[in-house]
Amino acid sequence: MPLESLLQPVLRVICGQSCQREYDMRQCPRFTMSRNPNEFEMNRRSFLGLAGGGLGSLALAHLRELEGFALPANLGNAVNPLAPKTPHFAPRAKAVICLFQNGGPSQMDLFDPKPELNKRAGQDYPRNDLEIHFDKQAGKLLQSPFKFSKSGQSGTELSELLPHTAAITDQMTLVRSMTTDSVDHESALRIIHSGKFQAGRPTWGSWVLYGLGTERQELPAYVVLADPGGLPIDGIRNWSSGWLPAIYQGTQIRSSGSPMFNLATPSDVPAGARANQLSLLEKLNRAHLREHPENTELQARINNYELAARMQTSVTDALDLGLESEETRKLYGLDHAHKATANYAKRCLMARRLVEKGVRFVQIYLQGQPWDTHDKNAEKLKDLCLMTDQPSAALVMDLKRRGLLDSTIVIWSGEFGRLPISQGKDGRDHNRHGFSLWLAGGGFKQGYVHGTTDDFGYKAAQDPVRVYDLHATLLRALGLDHNRLTYPHEGRDDTLTDSVVTNARVVPELLV
Repeated sequence: MPLESLLQPVLRVICGQSCQREYDMRQCPRFTMSRNPNEFEMNRRSFLGLAGGGLGSLALAHLRELEGFALPANLGNAVNPLAPKTPHFAPRAKAVICLFQNGGPSQMDLFDPKPELNKRAGQDYPRNDLEIHFDKQAGKLLQSPFKFSKSGQSGTELSELLPHTAAITDQMTLVRSMTTDSVDHESALRIIHSGKFQAGRPTWGSWVLYGLGTERQELPAYVVLADPGGLPIDGIRNWSSGWLPAIYQGTQIRSSGSPMFNLATPSDVPAGARANQLSLLEKLNRAHLREHPENTELQARINNYELAARMQTSVTDALDLGLESEETRKLYGLDHAHKATANYAKRCLMARRLVEKGVRFVQIYLQGQPWDTHDKNAEKLKDLCLMTDQPSAALVMDLKRRGLLDSTIVIWSGEFGRLPISQGKDGRDHNRHGFSLWLAGGGFKQGYVHGTTDDFGYKAAQDPVRVYDLHATLLRALGLDHNRLTYPHEGRDDTLTDSVVTNARVVPELLV
């Protein structure tokens, strides 16, 4: 189709009533044709402003596929940075689901029973190594009010607050000796998500996409299922691509209403008009990208437009929970009378469907930092476990019975743990020296408990695992060498773990 004919509908909109005729573009003062009759030059920002901004949400690949437009050969990598890539090693896993528990869950109330702590409740902490965040509110040793019991063939002990998680202990690796380097929420969040406490670094989900790409081009490769009530602490920085190309950042998908804003074509826009608009915007963007190939934001935007077109048909099917059986819905707790449980269940089931469709990386977040139990620790834990226990366990069970668990890593973790002493009457303060998390599937050992903390649950005492080591191990399970997965930044090849500084290492004991 000639470019002049393609642009006729848009030219009329831009130029007003005087252009209600067949238009010769070369006579239009708003356009300057290049020497190549198949290309044109124009200030892209000016055009988008004249066009009213509505074109900025259009997807390009859909039109290219319909009308046979081919990409310039020299733009192959630039326009498809998510093409599948060969891992460094044979991978154990190809996908990740991260169930992130914002705020810092209390390990001695959930995963790490401490009889000595209970025995000495109300006494002073006996050592002088306690790091206290809110020192003026520091109290005595605070016992856990919850009973622990052994579960599964592994005999792993878990709190009575986690009856459903207890049913999957034979599929889990429970790490009781985690440590991190910050006791502040924002800094600790950055460490566990991006490997360092400095803001602006790529998250590990972005590193995974950069290293592996994705096999499904019609769905986002990195999906964030945020709480419908609001964002977590530190907001979208939790899934930022930092200084990696912007295409590797997480994409938020909503669990209620339309999965994404502006996904569908407006009902009053005819198909032919949309096709013409898409074609024009594609040519403008490609021309601009050829002049500015280093502009990763533009590359990401182009890819997002293309993805949006493909998603118009694929995302509806991927997230249609109505296709699930009643038994599956009950397994997750979608029928639960507790509204918070049903919502978390919905997002866990959405995560399974996304991974089943080939999405590489999915994260589920809670609003704010609900696990930050500075007061009413026991009371809040009951509600939080009611919300998350059944859906989290159901996710692992469902993946297993569908043959997806072996190739999917499920990780349940917060940014740090809690102290063994009371804060005020019945709260617990932050603790970076010892906390617990669990993993399932994706090459991690089954029915295995790694490491211990001291008698009070304060500090990792045996086989400590730092967040940097966890990152290295997670990448290894995905077939990536944390030292070889590099990207040039500020004059050197940077990595997620920066092992020259952190001495990060893979923890082989965690893997099969």
